[in-house]
Amino acid sequence: MSTDPDGADAPVLIFDGDCPYCSVAAVALRRLEGVVAVPWEADPVGPFLDAQFGSRPFAMVLVDPVERRVYAGRSAAEELADRAGTPGIVGGLVRDNYDRIADVVGTLSGRGRDPADVHDTYRLDDDAGEMVGSLRAAADEAPTALS
Repeated sequence: MSTDPDGADAPVLIFDGDCPYCSVAAVALRRLEGVVAVPWEADPVGPFLDAQFGSRPFAMVLVDPVERRVYAGRSAAEELADRAGTPGIVGGLVRDNYDRIADVVGTLSGRGRDPADVHDTYRLDDDAGEMVGSLRAAADEAPTALS
């Protein structure tokens, strides 16, 4: 599926913009066809998460408006690995070790909070779907941690 990264169908990755390791990964993931990245701390992220989850879970989230799916936590990591064309075993390893990886990255980056326990694939809520454009508009050219 080909998407226009500036168009309404571009998938959006929500990531921890305060984490230098996550920011480096987000820059690499921008190379995926049509994926844009927005830091969790950006203004439109909170309202989107409220609409989708009824709260603001601190998690990596991949929103695909064409598929009408939201991947969170382990599911997001596995889906991104699959979209990046890594062998299936890599996606499985990322999924199975997501908590361990998140703990190590959090410790190394000095992050003061733990990722939320949301790890499934969800149907994109209609109200949240209407906010995807505002997420895309908030995508940083260069994550703060890399500036």
